[in-house]
Amino acid sequence: MTVGAAQHRSRANAVAPTPSARRARAHARAVVARSGTSFVWGMRVLAKERRRAMYAVYAFCREIDDVADGTKNPDAKLDELVEWRREVNRLFEGEPKTLTGRALLDPVRRFHLPKEEFILLIEGMEMDAKGPMRAPSLGELMHYCRRVAGAVGLLSMRVFGAPKSDTSDKFALSLANALQLTNILRDLGEDAARGRLYLPRELLDRHGVHAADADEALRHPNLEHAAKDLGDMAAAAFRDARQALHDLDWRVVRPAMPMMGVYELYLDRLTARGWDRIAEPVALPKALKLFTALRYAIDPPL
Repeated sequence: MTVGAAQHRSRANAVAPTPSARRARAHARAVVARSGTSFVWGMRVLAKERRRAMYAVYAFCREIDDVADGTKNPDAKLDELVEWRREVNRLFEGEPKTLTGRALLDPVRRFHLPKEEFILLIEGMEMDAKGPMRAPSLGELMHYCRRVAGAVGLLSMRVFGAPKSDTSDKFALSLANALQLTNILRDLGEDAARGRLYLPRELLDRHGVHAADADEALRHPNLEHAAKDLGDMAAAAFRDARQALHDLDWRVVRPAMPMMGVYELYLDRLTARGWDRIAEPVALPKALKLFTALRYAIDPPL
């Protein structure tokens, strides 16, 4: 039998996805498209099955995040997140009910995605759903980052096909911290409008910021020093991720590189703008984000 004939027979014998599976994949893809996330550029470099898996993981993150950020009261949000916990249990029993759960069914099996990381993601959303986080301790903030960002990083590494190792974990968790801390600094004003202040209590106390609410804290003349300290922590996390990359094949984690490049650029712009102008938003032109994402996906400056 020729190679061509064998490939033809293999395709003919392949099991076509069910209408339910196709609908679930389309749903996950639509969630990603609606989000406008920078991560989509990294997803596009993946092979088809890995790309579908990342769409499904992202859809899960987006949907539980929408619960936490929604307008319902805390009890109603927590009830919805309890139902997502049940859906994770059903997913790992092979019987998910939601479209997102069905989209995750094949990736969980194919890439051995760990259940505990999905549960950690929900725990992070529960922290937000219970009410606005205001000046958490540094330990609580890092506990939060491990859940809302670190879990995504470790799930992504499985999908990318990165080898399971301490170095891979260090890269994933360091980059996750860098992205989340940068996101916190970028969105200080937006979060304050929701009553949230993610700057850790130790940094605020160090600089005499003892404001009663988030808006008041943002107006405090010493807030810039606390923000700079958190910016230094974000920069150190980026350096740790780069150090881990020296012992990895960066091409294996290529999908993460566009996010790394874009968020490093955000942190650079925030620093250049000055921490005394913390309430002023920093936006990156779409063309610049695209150029940076492509550069990091093709030949990252390591």
